Amino acid sequence: MSKSKSDQRPLSPHLSVYKWQLHAITSILTRITGNALIVGVILFILWLIAAATSEANFLIMNAVISSWLGQLVLLGSLWALWYHTLAGIRHLIWDHAVWLDINTSRLLGWAVVLGSFVLTFLTILFL
Repeated sequence: MSKSKSDQRPLSPHLSVYKWQLHAITSILTRITGNALIVGVILFILWLIAAATSEANFLIMNAVISSWLGQLVLLGSLWALWYHTLAGIRHLIWDHAVWLDINTSRLLGWAVVLGSFVLTFLTILFL
């Protein structure tokens, strides 16, 4: 069977060719952190349910949260909360059609990323 012309066309550029832009990364991270917050909330709700049911359930759930994996999930949830909050504020600013030029928009993107790490660190430091 002969090859058709469509078989000879180049494929779409692969991800290794594509240059990631800050706006794309922050948009994807906003969606990921929104979903990650669900995991943290579910963990917290399970902890509350365990506390309300019995001491044995509470001790088991408290051991899960106190483990290194539980602490890592809580730390990630804290960072996700700050990131998602700052990204939401950035979108509220954009909803008012302010700071939409490329340089200021890029600056806001970096402010969201760096600000989330700084606020996470400060929260851990003061709590």
